[in-house]
Amino acid sequence: MPTEQPTNEPDWQQHGLRIVRANHLDTNTPQTPGMTRAEAISHARVGAQRLWAGTVVVHPDAKTGPHHHGEVETVIYIVRGRARFRWGARLEFVDEAGPGDFVYVPPYVPHQELNAKKDEPVEAVIVRSGQEPVVVNLDIPSPEPNPTTPQPDPFHS
Repeated sequence: MPTEQPTNEPDWQQHGLRIVRANHLDTNTPQTPGMTRAEAISHARVGAQRLWAGTVVVHPDAKTGPHHHGEVETVIYIVRGRARFRWGARLEFVDEAGPGDFVYVPPYVPHQELNAKKDEPVEAVIVRSGQEPVVVNLDIPSPEPNPTTPQPDPFHS
């Protein structure tokens, strides 16, 4: 009777591709007033070792405080709406991104995210090169006017 040879193959069913359905994102993540974050890919959810991915909705007329994310690299893909980004030592550079645009935020770059429209949310996908939610808040005045409705920002302030 032949004996089965042990295999060194990984168990691909348990350790292979993972699909996180849109209706199963985890909103139990740090939140910012005016923004709603939802986690899709992380170590806790799928075993990711070096990446974090999720979604963000920036509510109309909202903005974050100036900050950077330490050594973490971030990629933002705009799905819907119009996002404005400010960056630099005094947030002196500005550009906008719309549906289909990718935004790359290098490590340690001071920046601020804003919704460029007062009547439409921004929906985006975010991918980060690390698992930690690194946010280093900066004492830089924003060149942008305050939102029509001031919103506290405990996550970035």
